[in-house]
Amino acid sequence: MNAPTRSTDLTPAAPVKDPARFVHLKVHSAYSLLEGALPIGRLAKLAEAYGFPALALTDTNNLFGALEFSDKLWAAGIQPIIGLSIAVDFGDLVVSDPVLRMASNQPKSAPAGHIALLATNERGFNNLMKLASQAFFDPEDAQAPHVRIERLEAHGDGLIALTGGPLGPIDKALAGGQAEQAGARLTSLEKIFGNRLYVELQRHGVPSQAEVEPQLIAMAYARALPLVATNEVYFASPSDHEAHDALLCIAEGRYVVEDDRRRATAEHHLKSADQMVALFADLPEALDNTIEIAKRCSYRPLGKKPILPRFVAVKEGSTDAEQLAAEAEALRIEAEAGLAARLAVIALAPGFTREDYEKRLAFEIDVISKMKFPGYFLIVADFIKWSKNNGVAVGPGRGSGAGSLV
Repeated sequence: MNAPTRSTDLTPAAPVKDPARFVHLKVHSAYSLLEGALPIGRLAKLAEAYGFPALALTDTNNLFGALEFSDKLWAAGIQPIIGLSIAVDFGDLVVSDPVLRMASNQPKSAPAGHIALLATNERGFNNLMKLASQAFFDPEDAQAPHVRIERLEAHGDGLIALTGGPLGPIDKALAGGQAEQAGARLTSLEKIFGNRLYVELQRHGVPSQAEVEPQLIAMAYARALPLVATNEVYFASPSDHEAHDALLCIAEGRYVVEDDRRRATAEHHLKSADQMVALFADLPEALDNTIEIAKRCSYRPLGKKPILPRFVAVKEGSTDAEQLAAEAEALRIEAEAGLAARLAVIALAPGFTREDYEKRLAFEIDVISKMKFPGYFLIVADFIKWSKNNGVAVGPGRGSGAGSLV
């Protein structure tokens, strides 16, 4: 059997005629661990090659790639939309895992499926961060990351919600013949998001998706909810499908030849706008709403320089230069005392004098001070000292700082 191949070509699979007619809103990068296979740098180059005006990142349960995605997409002249795919517990499913049932006499509920959340503003992004954190705090130890519906109620401001497609709580209920349950879940999401809720449609050539779609459309029309077309993107091109299938096997500890396991299709790749327009030609409103959503999402996170506390107290009104000089002096005093203490009990290295060590120490302190790092060294030294004095194991460290004489 030939080894799985990975696409490296950045040329669009089809001519780009009108990329502004569709925006991808369900893209998973390699930060969707053991699920996505697109490094963000590659994703940015592909989006630029396709001429996309905007692109959304909706990694599963985390925002690890948010800042990198924001910076690289923006540098490529593409509007980054920061999102998250997250599982939601509506309280209407009983946990089937016997281990979890035995852990408590109280009945436990289980997550019903993933929805996608997109930040429209800074408040929405802050809520995404809160939800991503709570997804790992709320569940029992043996449960997969998810949030309860109450969390969405508390942190739904500034967010647009997509119902999740085949992996979502609405589709799953409909596929299981539970139309009433699907309606109740949709009502819960409506109460939280109002006109920021979109009923998501996906077409990956899977029969179950085609069976559920008419019900989704009927529910959306009956409730005056907008439809939106998405493609669940896990890899770059159809040629990556075989390698991605092996990745899913690794994630679940399964074999490629097994049938009863999670699978993606070759359609789960980053399609061009023309391909998506052709796929949803019968529902132009679902395409138009991808553009509307992109216009509603006007926020991207920006990188910030580290904010370190002032280690040495100086008089109020002192300049940054005076603060730096005070920290440099404190570093010199501590380092010289440390060197003297060590040389009192440790023999000099052959061929070196005490003056050699003192000159080296002075040189390093000068370099650290010019780089404006004395405060950083003092802060690290402070918690290392505390750890040693309180019985906390401390490793030898590595890198230029740990390897320096200072």
